[in-house]
Amino acid sequence: MNDICLRAEGLSVGYNGKPLIREIDLKLRRGEIMTLIGPNGAGKSTVLKSIIRQLKLVCGTVCLDGLDMAAMRERDLARKLSVLMTGHIRPELMTCFDVAATGRYPYTGRLGLLTQTDREKVAQCLELVHASSLADRDFSQISDGQRQRVLLARALCQEPEVLVLDEPTSFLDIRHKLELLAILKDMVRSRHLAVVMSLHELDLAQKISDVVVCVHGDCIERQGPPEEIFTARYMMELYGAARGSYNALFGSLELEAVSGKPEVFVIGGGGSGIPVYRRLQRQGIPFAAGVLQENDLDFPVAQALAAQVVVEGSFQPVGTESFRRAVEVIEGCRCVLCPLKSFGPMNERNCELRDMADRAGKLKSWTC
Repeated sequence: MNDICLRAEGLSVGYNGKPLIREIDLKLRRGEIMTLIGPNGAGKSTVLKSIIRQLKLVCGTVCLDGLDMAAMRERDLARKLSVLMTGHIRPELMTCFDVAATGRYPYTGRLGLLTQTDREKVAQCLELVHASSLADRDFSQISDGQRQRVLLARALCQEPEVLVLDEPTSFLDIRHKLELLAILKDMVRSRHLAVVMSLHELDLAQKISDVVVCVHGDCIERQGPPEEIFTARYMMELYGAARGSYNALFGSLELEAVSGKPEVFVIGGGGSGIPVYRRLQRQGIPFAAGVLQENDLDFPVAQALAAQVVVEGSFQPVGTESFRRAVEVIEGCRCVLCPLKSFGPMNERNCELRDMADRAGKLKSWTC
C-alpha cells in the first residue's frame, strides 16, 4: 500500500504568475506531521495556500491520493482535505456547535441540513478536541485557545485524510499551544491523519514533527527528520541570526555572552548553574563557569553565555590541570557563586574550589 497521500511535484508558487519559490517537491505520508519553518516572509503561507488552491500554481502539480487536485470538485476535495488557516473568524450569533457543524457541508444536501448522524459526528469531534463543554457557548465569547479547538473540531468534521494548518499556535498561550499540538498528535496516531503545517516556534516544531521543511530564499533549502534539520549552526544560518545562539539539544535560544574579563566565577553543574548564568547575562556581568564536564547539563548554556568556561572531559573527574585553570580564573574574579549543593567523585574538587573561595572571602550570595 502506498502511504503517500499528498504529493507536490515541480511546484513554483507566487502571485500573479510571478514565482517566489521554485522547484518544490514534497511527499506527505499518512500518520505523519510535516512542518514548514523559515524566517518571516520566506513564503511558508504562500506554499500552504498554493497547496490548498487558495492561490493558483505558477507551475507543477499537487496530487491527493494520486489525483490531481486541480481537477477535483470542491466537495470531493473537502472530503479528503481540511484547512485551518491563520486569522480570527467572527461569526455572529453562532454557537460553537454551529461553527463546528459547518465542517459537515461536504456531506449535507443543498440546503445544508444536518442529519442525526451529522450531529453525532459534530459532537464526537468536539469531544475529541476537549470542547464538548463549549457546544452551546457563543463562539464570539470564548478565548483564542478555545476557538482554535472548535475550529479544529470543524476541520475534523470533514473527516479528512489531510489536515493543513497555518501557524495554528500563533495566538495561543503555552497551555493552549501544548493542548492543541497534543490533540493533533493524538489524531495523527489514532486516525492515521496526515498533517502539514507551518510553525514559528522552533522548539515545538522540533518535538512534534516527523518531517521538517525549510523555506528559505526562493526554494525549499532542506527537508528531512528533525534530528537532521535542527542543528545549532543551520538554525542560525536559516534565520540569518548574527547574535546569540541556538541550542539544538534543548531546542532553545540563548542571548549572546557579555564580553569582557570575567568578574564572577560560577561553580555549577547538573543544571544548578543555568539560572545563575542567565541572571548574570541579564545584568550585563561577564562571568566564568567551571569546572564543567562536557556532558554536564550546564555546559551548553555556559558555553553560550560565559566569557570563559573551564572544561573537563565527558565522564572524567575534575583533574589537576582543569583545577589549576579554575584557581587562576577565580584569582582574577571579584566574587564566586556556588549554586551547586552536592558533590560526588566526579566533581569533588569543585568543593575544594568553593572552600578555597570561602577562605579568601570571595564566596558570595546572588547579590555579589
